[in-house]
Amino acid sequence: MGKIIAVANQKGGVGKTTTAVNLAACVAAKQRRVLLCDFDPQGNATSGFGATDQGKYTIYDVMVGAAEIGSAVLRTKWCDVIPASIDLAAAEVELATVEGRERRLKEALGRIKEDYDYIFIDCPPSLGVLTLNSLVACDTVLVPMQCEYYALEGLSQLVNSIRTVKRSLNPKIDIEGIVLTMYDGRTNLTIQVAEEIKKFFGEKVYSTVVPRNVRLSEAPSHGMPIIAYEKTSRGAEAYSAIADEFLRRNR
Repeated sequence: MGKIIAVANQKGGVGKTTTAVNLAACVAAKQRRVLLCDFDPQGNATSGFGATDQGKYTIYDVMVGAAEIGSAVLRTKWCDVIPASIDLAAAEVELATVEGRERRLKEALGRIKEDYDYIFIDCPPSLGVLTLNSLVACDTVLVPMQCEYYALEGLSQLVNSIRTVKRSLNPKIDIEGIVLTMYDGRTNLTIQVAEEIKKFFGEKVYSTVVPRNVRLSEAPSHGMPIIAYEKTSRGAEAYSAIADEFLRRNR
């Protein structure tokens, strides 16, 4: 039975999609069956795998009952992907009055969960109906986090949301870990924020950090994860190490 991991942070620009795409690709490269579900209307994870305009259906069609989830799965060279498009933004409105709307994604993924070892969900940078669906559907939440002051505030809001979901909708949800992104060890602020996070979350914080890396920024425009675009880059080495750490934690 596959494990479902939501990659979430309601603050934008923290490397959330970069982490979802590259961790999924690196875990798949280590001989695991991996699916990435793009659940962000911006569809950046979809384009990060070069999967834009390839499939007939997207996760939007699944959410509104227009397609079965199996028919929305695309095979890429690196892992399987369920694409998203801007249509997904409409799902927030369309599902607003639907009973059990927060369980739509959980029910859909439940039908294919056994086909994979790990299913990663790239969540939107907000705390609306879509992110709620992700938190209800997942087993754990992986939080990519930039080492800056505002990120700490966003993290506390996300933790409160996880607690609320745990109480009422998904009692088994837990934090998978915190991944520090865009890390620059030369600045005092980075070191201070990292220490603050470790003080609160202890071993939940991954020991591998993701450095600022130009190649990581370039890879999505070529529709490739970093291990395909520039496997000797610092970004590729970081995500490969994070994948190793992730698999050790999930033995």
